[in-house]
Amino acid sequence: MGIIMMVLLGLSLLLLLISFFQKDPYKELKEELDQLTLQHVQEIYQMKQRLRILEEELLVSEDHFTTVSNDTRDIHEIIKNQVFSLAQQGKTIEQIASQSSLSKKDVYSILEEYAEVGKRD
Repeated sequence: MGIIMMVLLGLSLLLLLISFFQKDPYKELKEELDQLTLQHVQEIYQMKQRLRILEEELLVSEDHFTTVSNDTRDIHEIIKNQVFSLAQQGKTIEQIASQSSLSKKDVYSILEEYAEVGKRD
């Protein structure tokens, strides 16, 4: 009985030593998963950069579109009030246009709008 116990103890120690030197079967799988994760993170970063660039280009093109087509854009009421106030102060159309960052055409249309409102009152 004692010999069987010694053989089993020796066998268990031998198997324990072999398990330390045996290659990890999941090590390659873990490395491959890490590589895939890193690759996906890089691709997501590149896609975000491309998206940011496209959004900036879209904003620039929209800004260009709104400055080119002044007829279609709405002018804020505060700017309209500023134009009217400058006109009441006796400023010229050119001065009003430069101070309000509007075109002369926009200034004319705002002043015409105020003239029409004044006639109605």
